[in-house]
Amino acid sequence: MAAAFALLLVFEGLLPFLVPRRYREVLLELARLPEGTLRLFGLISMLLGLALLAWVRG
Repeated sequence: MAAAFALLLVFEGLLPFLVPRRYREVLLELARLPEGTLRLFGLISMLLGLALLAWVRG
């Protein structure tokens, strides 16, 4: 479990490290989206993550 969290932190840090200006622009655009759209993106992300986890553990 700790390894999974560590990998999450590594992946989350990649974009701000590699392209900080573009990362900021994307975050500002995301902040302007309606709440329903953000929830949909979150749901899709969770479902894809669960599917990938099931496939990897397969």
